Amino acid sequence: MTKSEFQHLTENLTLLDGATGSYLMQAGMPRGVCTETWVLEHKDIFQDLQRAYVEAGSQILYAPTFGANRINLTMHGLAHRIKELNGTLVSYSQETAAGRAFVAGDITTTGKMMEPAGDMTYETAFEVYCEQVELLARAGVDMIAAETMISIEETLAAVDAVHTVCDLPVLCSVTVESDGSLFTGGNAVEAAVSFEAAGADAVGVNCSVGPDQLTAVIRSIRDAVSIPVVAKPNAGMPLIDEKGNAVYSMTAKDFAGHMRTLTQSGATLIGGCCGTTPAFIREIHDLLF
Repeated sequence: MTKSEFQHLTENLTLLDGATGSYLMQAGMPRGVCTETWVLEHKDIFQDLQRAYVEAGSQILYAPTFGANRINLTMHGLAHRIKELNGTLVSYSQETAAGRAFVAGDITTTGKMMEPAGDMTYETAFEVYCEQVELLARAGVDMIAAETMISIEETLAAVDAVHTVCDLPVLCSVTVESDGSLFTGGNAVEAAVSFEAAGADAVGVNCSVGPDQLTAVIRSIRDAVSIPVVAKPNAGMPLIDEKGNAVYSMTAKDFAGHMRTLTQSGATLIGGCCGTTPAFIREIHDLLF
């Protein structure tokens, strides 16, 4: 997908997919495993989920490559499988999309703190992202989605990597507190302005909190940038049950109603993160499309 094609697509409200990780855990994925290898070994479960998202109305699917960067894979002793994982997992989403939806190569934070708070340098982050983005581009993704980012500088390294490796559109979304502040300093508006200046094609927020707590944040981002705004929040704030599982209480209907408010505040690329399911995406579709 070219940047102009992405601009044309996002001239109107665009529906993303919903959660992957929280759904897979409900489907039996144990805690602490490498999500990417679990998906590789449970193709049917994953493709059933993404097929349901397409049928619910999702126009863009996020490939299950979220943690398939060298740093994260090294923690699982799987760095040697980086090419296989990125290529194969993209193909799973492409098979499911079957031309009915676009596929975004999904990347995220390395999990390492950037200097001076930590040891991660911009140069190292840039190299890590270049490697993964190149693999995703070779696999034929339509765009890159840098999501659940926690650092402005690290996200800028990811955007620079995309521009260095390919000409694909790049979406950037950070995870924030309800007041819009990032966990590593700064806020969502500062982040959005920085990402647009660096050449991002869409900016916004994902994960974080529920849609009911993001109205002011989304409005502030919309007022600060001229590119599409992403809103992909959780299904409210979870409660932890006696087994340590996160339980999200917001219903699909309530979620969709709050997402309508976010679109009225300026969000144009909308979907769901933790706790959402194809039912949530269908409710959004039926209400807003």
